[in-house]
Amino acid sequence: MELVYWLIILLFFLVSFVGLIYPIIPGVLFLVGGFIVYGLLFSFEPFNWLFWSIQSLFVLLLFGADYLANLFGVKKFGGSKAGIWGSSIGLLVGPFIIPILGIIVGPFIGAVIAELLINKRGLNESLKVGVGSVVGFISSVITKGLIQLFMIVYFFLVVL
Repeated sequence: MELVYWLIILLFFLVSFVGLIYPIIPGVLFLVGGFIVYGLLFSFEPFNWLFWSIQSLFVLLLFGADYLANLFGVKKFGGSKAGIWGSSIGLLVGPFIIPILGIIVGPFIGAVIAELLINKRGLNESLKVGVGSVVGFISSVITKGLIQLFMIVYFFLVVL
């Protein structure tokens, strides 16, 4: 039965990484859920205040990394708040309209449309902001992936 428990925990961790690419999946909740499932199925004893403090700090970093990478990508390429909002909306809607590729195309199109319609920018300038939104998204995925990996490694160091 112990093997089944570990498979459930690992499934939670795996889904948290899928959430990096499909933002509609709350990856952070699945990651923390894996810790809680371990506690429920095995024991919460290894999880002291230091464990929860460190993991909470990294959860905050995950949320901050998502926002800051998008902000940096769009702003670095000359975008505005409208571009950031358009990129964020495109990130959520894109995968539903264009499966798989929508995760990249969605933020790009969202940022471009926002810059064209709301800020009345030219096509070239709007396209540049769209590229910035994709750069921001990819940076966010890499950063959050590394943070999540660290959280899981720390979890295993504590429980094993």
